[in-house]
Amino acid sequence: MRSLDDYRNATEQSLLPMLRSLGEIPDRLREAMEYSLMAGGKRIRPSLLLAACETAGGDTRMAMPFACALEMIHTYSLIHDDLPALDNDDLRRGKPTSHMIFGEDMAILAGDGLLNAAAELMAGAALRLDDLQGFHAMEIIMRHAGVTGMIAGQTMDVISEGGTPREDLVEYIHSHKTADLLEAAMEAGLALAGANRDQIAAGREYGYHLGMAFQMTDDLLDVIGDVKMMGKKPGMDEGKMTWVALRGIADTEKDAREEIDRANEAISRLPWNTALFQEFARSLIDRHL
Repeated sequence: MRSLDDYRNATEQSLLPMLRSLGEIPDRLREAMEYSLMAGGKRIRPSLLLAACETAGGDTRMAMPFACALEMIHTYSLIHDDLPALDNDDLRRGKPTSHMIFGEDMAILAGDGLLNAAAELMAGAALRLDDLQGFHAMEIIMRHAGVTGMIAGQTMDVISEGGTPREDLVEYIHSHKTADLLEAAMEAGLALAGANRDQIAAGREYGYHLGMAFQMTDDLLDVIGDVKMMGKKPGMDEGKMTWVALRGIADTEKDAREEIDRANEAISRLPWNTALFQEFARSLIDRHL
């Protein structure tokens, strides 16, 4: 089995060719889209999609358009999240955010462009396949990214700001704003390989618990981290619905470790070698806690 770094490198090499394969994009829009898309990052979501697909016996070349599309969706969400109307961040991955370089108008359009490019890539790839697996993967990704998924979490995050944290509300925000795209990566990768319903469900459960742990550790990092570690300013979550605001630092650390254990229990139900996924889940703890 290849490593997540191998999948990350393959994604990195494919992102620009995939985007440019769609045709001629106005120069300023293309520059803004490519600036954020290629600004770095660990490419966790596409790497998990490719790993899930190959683990289940699928072809990563066939899965690559879906992996790149998922990264485009993730990037668009970050561009919009950083805007003054939302989180008002001026750093992302250690670089000025899109609106700081290109202006708010072009940052909005760059996000719109990446979301639509993702849908176009997946639809084209699905049409080239002989079965419905590509459209199944596309439906999974767009649903998790959409108004009952990531956008639902972002909405509740915005309208709940300044309120009193409640466990059900914080869990809802984290599960949709963060976990949904990790669930999408696992589900879509397994679906592209022809995995059955129970196997896809196990992948989804892994993605959910992984996402919860990921956001809990990010909440911690906002309190105890620094710009060099995070690539953005800490302290931006003040007044927001975070796990630290709900549970405090010590219990958030404990809860994150428990979520990692749940993620690894779920992925162990798959009939293939899942060591890569278990190791990655444990690395979240090493990274932040």
